[in-house]
Amino acid sequence: MTSARDRAVFAAARAVTGLVGALPAPAMRRLGRAGGRAAWLLAGGKRRMAERHMRRVMGPGADVRAAGREVFASYGRYWAETLWVRPHRLAGLFEGMHVVGWENFFAARDWPHGSIFALPHLGNWEAAGARSVTEGARMLAVAEALGNELLVEWFVGVRNAMGVEVVIAGPGSKVTRELIAHLKSGGAVALMADRDLGGRGPKVRFFGEETTMPAGPMALAERTGALLVPMAPYFQEPGGYRMVLHTPLAVPEGGTREERVQRGTQELAAKFEEMIREAPTQWHLLVPNWPSDPR
Repeated sequence: MTSARDRAVFAAARAVTGLVGALPAPAMRRLGRAGGRAAWLLAGGKRRMAERHMRRVMGPGADVRAAGREVFASYGRYWAETLWVRPHRLAGLFEGMHVVGWENFFAARDWPHGSIFALPHLGNWEAAGARSVTEGARMLAVAEALGNELLVEWFVGVRNAMGVEVVIAGPGSKVTRELIAHLKSGGAVALMADRDLGGRGPKVRFFGEETTMPAGPMALAERTGALLVPMAPYFQEPGGYRMVLHTPLAVPEGGTREERVQRGTQELAAKFEEMIREAPTQWHLLVPNWPSDPR
């Protein structure tokens, strides 16, 4: 049963969407960045976590306070664009998108065993998914099961309007089965893979410290023969994007299945490091991600 609080939050989200949606694109992006900077002032623990992660990526001597503030501004732009976009606006949204590695995208899209696009929380991953759909990819994404069902249904509708199908990960769900079936039919799967929510993934070395990462991308590739393509959808200023599709990662050979998935996930972690270092303040990770992070 939906609570009064959930309904109020949903109503507020719809109202903000209407406000943002009424703006022209340049004003929308300025509002998003300004909103992110305002959130930075109030964020407390998330602000400190952003600064901690920027110190990992940028190294000693970096101005992590300024970098953390820019992380929030960038995240604000992401949300503004996500709330602003409508199906009839997609063409305009993509006008300023420069794509590097189309050959990797088309090789994956046409691969008979399906394709897996693995992304960190970088730039605007929603725009990357929608752009892939316009080039013929049958894209399926995974979304978290939030406590507010109204918000989940609404956000699924937003992605569906962009042509992206969504499967909800939650208790009792059959996500893996659905992903495998989609890949076997030649479809594409988009997976955010830099944050292990359950903490049960393979252990990897990531920005100098051991942590865990989701096994999903490499485990699915190992099981189905799908191509695994790391993808980075960077923002460009004042508008537009630079989407980079890297060379597909091969599933390591030898050893047990678990060992192959672990080694492959470590290779993906190294690729994510490379992608994030190219634009550290576009990495929207505001929560603990390593064992040493304050909880």
